[in-house]
Amino acid sequence: MSEKIATREAYGKALVELGRKNKDVVVLDADLSKSTKTALFAREFPERFFDMGIAEQNMMGTAAGLALGGKIPFVSSFAVFATGRAFEQVRNSICYPRLNVKIAATHAGITVGEDGGSHQSIEDIAVMRALPNMTVIVPADAVEAAQAVTAIAEMEGPCYLRLGRPKVPVIYDNDYRFRIGRAHVLREGRDVAIVACGIMVAQALAAAEKLEENGVSATVINAASIKPLDEETILKAAAETGAVITAEEHNIIGGLGSAVAELLVEHRPVPMKRVGITDKFGESGSPDELMKHFGLTAENIVAAAQEVIARK
Repeated sequence: MSEKIATREAYGKALVELGRKNKDVVVLDADLSKSTKTALFAREFPERFFDMGIAEQNMMGTAAGLALGGKIPFVSSFAVFATGRAFEQVRNSICYPRLNVKIAATHAGITVGEDGGSHQSIEDIAVMRALPNMTVIVPADAVEAAQAVTAIAEMEGPCYLRLGRPKVPVIYDNDYRFRIGRAHVLREGRDVAIVACGIMVAQALAAAEKLEENGVSATVINAASIKPLDEETILKAAAETGAVITAEEHNIIGGLGSAVAELLVEHRPVPMKRVGITDKFGESGSPDELMKHFGLTAENIVAAAQEVIARK
């Protein structure tokens, strides 16, 4: 995992490839195309790119209209604006009529960095997950992000694709195949299962190596598909290990941790702990500083693993 690529970079490049293959793909952006990387699509397909200005609500309504006309709109902005400022339009104009709009939001989570708490969306997974008809995807790396772009274009209905600002470790090679509704078991263990998404998948793998040095065997699962969740894989891991940890760059309320907790409490209660942002707004700082400050490191996952194993 020495190479690092931002998932937003992979999104921009994958969008161009998708545009070459499918003339129905159109892209809308809220005056942030350089940052969201939709500028790459705009350069190659100017007639299919629409800069809507700083008008996210209008952008979502326009995307709904394009979807009704048979187009496949990809809509991009920063996560805090795409899910916050435009929530009513996403709810009533896209999800309620189940229109084929893909919301690909970048700069999610605290790794936005120095922009601070106002721009660090730590609630977007929860907000989008709560909407009926909405699919929610959080890729772990650039390879998965690129494949997710193709996958969500092929599915029918609304989708939220969560992307990040910083470069993150590349976990997968090109043999990997992402599938909506399926988690991927990266390593198998007997003592504890770590279920992670996004940037925290790399941290989970690092934590598993540290645990192995101390004689603890950990399963690591990449749950990029938050909704629909791969219930079968997670329940199997819970049954085999008897202890579960979730890890996400998001509030522990409403995100991956909540989704897994809801599943386990109904079907297989086991000791569990959520590693994530503990119901706080973000702060200004470098991504690495913020990951440490908010407890989103491999060391934090190791400590959580030791805690849940002791509770078995």
